[in-house]
Amino acid sequence: MRSFSYSSLTKKPPTLSPLLSRPFSQSTSLPKKLQRVRDHSFDAIMEVQKKVRLALSLRDLLFLFSSSPSSSSPSLPASRLDSLARRQLSLRPLAAGRFLLRHPHVFHLFDHPVLRLLFVRLTPRALSQFNLERQSLASSLPSSLLRLRKLLLLAAPSCRLRLDHIRLIRRDLALPDDFEQSVVLSHPSLFRLSTTADDSSSKFVEFVPADTDPPDLTVPAVEIARERDYRSRGADAEDARFAFPIQFPPGFKIGKYYRIAVWKWQRLPYWSPYEDISGYDLRSLEAQRRMEKRAVATIHELLSLTVEKRTTLERIAQFRQAFSLPKKLKDFLLQHQGIFYISTRGNQGKLHTVFLREAYRKGELIEPNEVYLARRKLDELLMMSPKKANLDRMLTSMGRGEDELRVGGGAKRKEHLGEENGGEGDDDDSGSDSGVESQYVD
Repeated sequence: MRSFSYSSLTKKPPTLSPLLSRPFSQSTSLPKKLQRVRDHSFDAIMEVQKKVRLALSLRDLLFLFSSSPSSSSPSLPASRLDSLARRQLSLRPLAAGRFLLRHPHVFHLFDHPVLRLLFVRLTPRALSQFNLERQSLASSLPSSLLRLRKLLLLAAPSCRLRLDHIRLIRRDLALPDDFEQSVVLSHPSLFRLSTTADDSSSKFVEFVPADTDPPDLTVPAVEIARERDYRSRGADAEDARFAFPIQFPPGFKIGKYYRIAVWKWQRLPYWSPYEDISGYDLRSLEAQRRMEKRAVATIHELLSLTVEKRTTLERIAQFRQAFSLPKKLKDFLLQHQGIFYISTRGNQGKLHTVFLREAYRKGELIEPNEVYLARRKLDELLMMSPKKANLDRMLTSMGRGEDELRVGGGAKRKEHLGEENGGEGDDDDSGSDSGVESQYVD
């Protein structure tokens, strides 16, 4: 495709660089106030992820507080796990116990042969899934290195980000938990760990140029998709040069004037999210409009770098200053409901999950990767009906009184499994990063 020249925009002296922090103008042709339309296919994904977050949190408690953490299948008394969940995850009393009973394909309740207490451990299928995810993370490490390098390049011209901010988004980028040692410090030819003179406690990860970088390192994902679509469908070159794939949610009303506004916005030129714009004069109205569209391209690229093409709005807000994003991110993204979708399901509205629309079809990732497929196996285990499990084998000690979970025997089983209309009991905030992320919301 033809490259676009920005020579019409004059350069400005370095003294005017603080203009980059100016608030975005209200000059966009798209309406500022749009009615938010729900997309149930994305909301259904987040309802499953609510269970996944709690299952992962309980798994971490099992491995962390087990008396034999080195064992392939660590175990804990069910009563202790329930108390740890109340203290560590802020769950209600018995909420962890109900969750264990509802998902016998992931957690195995058994009567300890010596202590005669009700214990809990992971099922073989759950252990197999966790081992598969660990192997997929290890095998996809080269791709994770490339994702991290591209993420740092989005922070031009400094090309560096805070280590704490990257740590919160590490799971979305398929980085290991010890990425500071295994990724950053283990690859000095690609990354540099530094501090500032003002605050030596704050660590930053810097981009280091390398001769082994691919030539398309700074090519955004939207440009690759745009060129592929242009070659396959042969659309008008002028309309496709700066356009984004748009898929409005079902029930979204598109009026005549809004359709014209979207057409004009699609033809609006903008700077690449990897381009250093510190030398451009941003005082003009045209420059501000291009900056607004550049912000859409930056968020689009950030979501494209994630393995599941989604992340929370709170994690995007961490990079607001580094990526020159607008302050009111939620309102800004709601202007572009055909490109992004914000879901408030799965965490009582405490977190907002941003999806890249074009990457999904009917609730499934169009181009799945190895890490995504490994994580989907846990989703499948959590969605399996407890009736299909051998409950008589797994719940042998449920009739022994109220010593462990304070629930009765067979008469209480149906109540806690909730086979008719019972609540899940797992709708509490179980994300380990939620409390940290909330401070970044405007």
